Amino acid sequence: MASRMTGRGRRAAGPAPVRIARATARDAKRLTAMVRGSRAYEGPYAPMIAGYRVGPDYIEAHEVFAALGEGPEEGALLGFYALLLGPAELDLMFVADRAQGRGIGRALVAHMLDRAREAGLDSVRVVSHPPSEGFYLAAGARRTGTVTARPPAVHWDRPELVFSVPRADDRG
Repeated sequence: MASRMTGRGRRAAGPAPVRIARATARDAKRLTAMVRGSRAYEGPYAPMIAGYRVGPDYIEAHEVFAALGEGPEEGALLGFYALLLGPAELDLMFVADRAQGRGIGRALVAHMLDRAREAGLDSVRVVSHPPSEGFYLAAGARRTGTVTARPPAVHWDRPELVFSVPRADDRG
């Protein structure tokens, strides 16, 4: 969460100022840099993203949305996600290391669920990076199983989760 000063000089949590917009082919290098620079993929997880590329063709073929800073961070890439529509899956979701803990991930999940609902989906599958499972559970996903390792790229089992997509009248 971003913080702001209260009248008494204490910090009060508030959502980070962010705008979520459709990514374009021109964003490919920035998205790729975020993936490759993520501390979540250091150490034993590094092989998963070694040489990984979010290409312009991928961005044009899928629902890819970027969280962009506003205010003092105007235009800064704070995170992104990619929603595959057939079959429905959250393929990628990253939040910049410097922006974690500020509500960016929750804003991306909420946006993704809105897009999924608009596309007529009733659920979205997630094969999670193991350290991210807690985030997805806290954001409303439920665990459905485990996807076994597939060396050489993926050397570890991964949690499989699903988000139920709320209908418009369920969003209270």
